[in-house]
Amino acid sequence: MMGRWNNTNVPDFILMGLSDSEEIQMALFMLFFLIYVITMLGNVGMILIIRLDLQLHTPMYFFLIHLSFIDLSYSTVITPKTLANLLTSNYISFTGCFAQMFFFVFLGTAECYLLSSMAYDRYVAICSPLHYPVIMSKRLCHALLTGPYVIGFMDSFVNVVCMSRLHFCDSNIIHHFFCDTSPILALSCTDTYNTEILIFIIAGSTLMVSLFTISASYVCILCTILKINSTSGKQKAFSTCTSHLLGVTIFYGTMIFTYLKPRKSYSLGRDQVASVFYTIVIPMLNPLIYSLRNKEVKNALIRVMQRRQDSR
Repeated sequence: MMGRWNNTNVPDFILMGLSDSEEIQMALFMLFFLIYVITMLGNVGMILIIRLDLQLHTPMYFFLIHLSFIDLSYSTVITPKTLANLLTSNYISFTGCFAQMFFFVFLGTAECYLLSSMAYDRYVAICSPLHYPVIMSKRLCHALLTGPYVIGFMDSFVNVVCMSRLHFCDSNIIHHFFCDTSPILALSCTDTYNTEILIFIIAGSTLMVSLFTISASYVCILCTILKINSTSGKQKAFSTCTSHLLGVTIFYGTMIFTYLKPRKSYSLGRDQVASVFYTIVIPMLNPLIYSLRNKEVKNALIRVMQRRQDSR
């Protein structure tokens, strides 16, 4: 792979960012920095609350810890470099660019399948509540967690290997604020058709398989909820899914808009806005969605704070 990179005629890439205006760049820096701080505090706080409160040591919150960890890592792969580019140099080395792309694809794919695992957990909790502790054993939970990381690593490795075979000889200017596949493919001076098809298949299969799993789980959940006679019972059952369903809708909506289309329909403005949303904004929204709409997390936070006060 390194040999392939050295065969190109450009030593590094230039990330054009989101704007040429210094005033807009400064405004974006302040906004993204604030979002990043909230993302760090929200996700680290979510992890600590779940770790410290024994009542949250259940499969649902086991998966939620790792969702917060992925969001934390996902944001860290993109946001710090974006902040640095808004203030100083916008250069990024070949190695740095491909490393950023590797971890971006790895974590994004892992999150897709982790959301599928969380949907299956909700399906078992609502459709088979009496068998839930038996079905969602520690062994199954670890399998449902390991799978997303393994698949994410494999998909990302194949993606980076395919991209590393391309040659870049005319321009090193990436019209984006991070190293994503579409703008890098646009720079190649070799035929990218086979690479585009392979990446489209990988991305498409990830989205379709995970979306099918989530959709099937929620169809079964909806059928079960409709069979509940009491209104309060329906509301209680549905309330356990609303946070996850909202997070899934936001995440997949922007991902499908950005990636499940041919390169000819690539639009710099539209895709950059969508990319900002799912790389910078969504990692901030997830802990807010799962905490503000979840009474168990709120109660756990109160219990943790009371214990700290009592210990003083």
